[in-house]
Amino acid sequence: MIAATLLAYAALLLTAGAPALARAAWPDRAPGLAIAAWLALAGTAVASVILGGLATLLTACVMALRARYAHPGGAALAGAGAVAALAVAFRLTWCVAVTLAAAARAGRRHRRGLALAGRADRRLGAVVVDHHEPAAWCLPGIRRPVVLTTAAVEALDGPQLAAVLAHERAHQRGRHHLLVALAAALAAAFPRVPAFRMAREQVARLAELAADDAAAVASPRLAVAGALLAMGAPPAGAAALGAGGSSAASRVRRLIAAPAPLSRVAAAAGALAVAALVAFPLLVVAAPAAAARGENHCPCRDITAQSVLPALCAHPPCADAGKTPPNLLQG
Repeated sequence: MIAATLLAYAALLLTAGAPALARAAWPDRAPGLAIAAWLALAGTAVASVILGGLATLLTACVMALRARYAHPGGAALAGAGAVAALAVAFRLTWCVAVTLAAAARAGRRHRRGLALAGRADRRLGAVVVDHHEPAAWCLPGIRRPVVLTTAAVEALDGPQLAAVLAHERAHQRGRHHLLVALAAALAAAFPRVPAFRMAREQVARLAELAADDAAAVASPRLAVAGALLAMGAPPAGAAALGAGGSSAASRVRRLIAAPAPLSRVAAAAGALAVAALVAFPLLVVAAPAAAARGENHCPCRDITAQSVLPALCAHPPCADAGKTPPNLLQG
């Protein structure tokens, strides 16, 4: 039942939860919370599959938990579930490692290129490279450079330039590169699951909205919108996040419309919902262990007839069923 519950929960998140979150209107009003919701949904679905496969192997006291987790054909099903869980965990770990390693290599190449082609502008606190198209982007890490092209410096006025710099630094402060990379790794690990593709696209989009909101705090919203219109070029390279790109038009409309942020109550409710989303599979797995922790009897007497664990029933505390056995969990 534990494994079935967790697998059903994962299926519900991927088939109903992800489309519902993609259709919702509130993420545009709270992009940071929405990023957490998407990563929690995708990560919890994977964790539920892994925990469902390993549920029968979790032990606090082998004999006590056996009475809770055992089911017909338990050994075979537990073995198959464990193999599937380990395969999913290995696949995810491998894809995350490959994605992060590729991003790190791309970042190093990019920094070497900037060292040759760029020049530091202390007034802007950025690196400027010669290029005929206006563009701006940043590399991962708070101390990494923000990059502007000469065309961008010429095309933007003072407030717009400040807005672009604030946008890029918001990406760095929010670790948006890492969040986007994690969502991309989930999509790469399970390419046939539409929910993970949705998560990758939505996390990248919401990261830009969150940076737009941060820029709108430092500069007028219309200045941010004007900067986005001027910065039509996409980010330069996989390791970078930039102010322009294909989503600029929709982001400009959002900046002009200025949607009201979520209230504190709504934001707190959303954070609690995300926490509950993550906590549910852990509670499901922990419930039998917690119940078994309070047992004050040897479960061998209950399961001998089923021959689930006959070898353990020769244990001295079980030899005399007429006596009250000691608490095995404390012994």
